[in-house]
Amino acid sequence: MSTNTGSTDTDGTQTDGTDRDGTDTRSGAGVSWRSFATAEPGLARTVEERFAAHTHHVLATLRRDGSPRTTGLEVRFVDGELWFGMMPDSLKALDLRRDPRFALQANPGEGTAMGGGDVRIAGRAVEVPEEDTGTRSRYAEEVEPPEPFHLFRTEITEVVRTSVEDEKFLVVQVWKPGEPVRTLKRT
Repeated sequence: MSTNTGSTDTDGTQTDGTDRDGTDTRSGAGVSWRSFATAEPGLARTVEERFAAHTHHVLATLRRDGSPRTTGLEVRFVDGELWFGMMPDSLKALDLRRDPRFALQANPGEGTAMGGGDVRIAGRAVEVPEEDTGTRSRYAEEVEPPEPFHLFRTEITEVVRTSVEDEKFLVVQVWKPGEPVRTLKRT
């Protein structure tokens, strides 16, 4: 039995990339957006609505030295997948090629109301190669991105929604593959 001595984030993940039982979470298998939406259709619909409310959102990637990089990004939900399209050789694309882990936060909009709550998605971004002309063509027909472009399909490892209920409770919903939504309420 091994002992993990790393510090722990609020979700139980060790800061060295392992969870409490020592499982490496850095390469954890994610699921397609369709799989998440099938498992949790209500939460998926709410998350999609929050992303549809604004065009630009915040993507966090990891730089070569491991430090975080945040940048704006347009995202699309097309054919049961969450897609990232990016300009050629953008720093975020190069980050994802090197380390596919990402965190994505929906634009909260103006003011403090955050109708629908604050939503975040974490996972891995898998680049669609140039040779996969069918997938790239279907995406381009739907989205009409400027050419050329990087295209990444996402594998979802976590979805979080934070909202306020009855102007009294902070409600946090957390979903991970293979688990039901966990709901936490705080006053």
